[in-house]
Amino acid sequence: MDFGHFISEVRKQSGRSALAAGLHLEVSRQTIMRLEEGLPTKLTTPQLTSLLDFYAASPDERTDAMALWREVKEQDRTAKAQGNSKGFWQAYADQLVPNFPRYLRLEGAANRMTSHQLVLVHGLLQTADYRRAIVKIDDPGLSPVNTERRIELAERRQARLEDSDFRMNFLFSEAVLRHQPGGPAVMAAQLRWLAEAGERDNLTIRVVPFGVGSHRGLTIQSFTLLEFPRGSSGLIVPPVIYLEGAIGALYHERDDVITQYREAISALESVALSEQDTRDLVLEVAKEYAA
Repeated sequence: MDFGHFISEVRKQSGRSALAAGLHLEVSRQTIMRLEEGLPTKLTTPQLTSLLDFYAASPDERTDAMALWREVKEQDRTAKAQGNSKGFWQAYADQLVPNFPRYLRLEGAANRMTSHQLVLVHGLLQTADYRRAIVKIDDPGLSPVNTERRIELAERRQARLEDSDFRMNFLFSEAVLRHQPGGPAVMAAQLRWLAEAGERDNLTIRVVPFGVGSHRGLTIQSFTLLEFPRGSSGLIVPPVIYLEGAIGALYHERDDVITQYREAISALESVALSEQDTRDLVLEVAKEYAA
């Protein structure tokens, strides 16, 4: 669970509003909302302690909140040392839907990701032309300048592919290969890139072919499971399921929900092609598009 979401849940359970919390600390409501959205604020540790008092947080909540807060401060120090204290996506904030910065923070902190996609290639694996086609579908009137800014954002996000400590497992329906955002030429290049990306040691791509018939992925739909390393404070950060929709997103952290998705992943892996058979199919379809 990330700090912003955690402190938001503590506030809601206390029955306090963001405005009341801001008045208590003598800061604006927007400052509290930025804290809960995981955005940079100038709040101090004593102010956080006062906020927890105001929320009448339980001893366990206080312990977890302070452990997460130490993680946030440590990440801020690391980011500043690297010259990037705000997160790479902040420069593109006007191009992001409201729910997506939280996902980008989680993706940046994760050390393992498993994603099942029924329709589109996952954003971490999209080529620039494929991404442009998606942008045109969603926002056909977007200016060329802002279209390219979205491409830049996607490319900066893809820097995580180079992180050998970040394990990625992609399970794609064969439909992902058959849909054609941008047309055959764009798809041919996209699929060749998928085949190349699948050779990385920290990444696996497996396709669930149409021929397997009924399977769990048809009903559980697309999702991404993010898992995290133990923090320097020793806190175990629980996994998160992310569900992206056309007008919003959902985040699930309950143990029983996570278990359901883990079971779905096992069921999908039992019917998916091997990595080599997937690569052969991807290249075969790429040749069809290039013909």
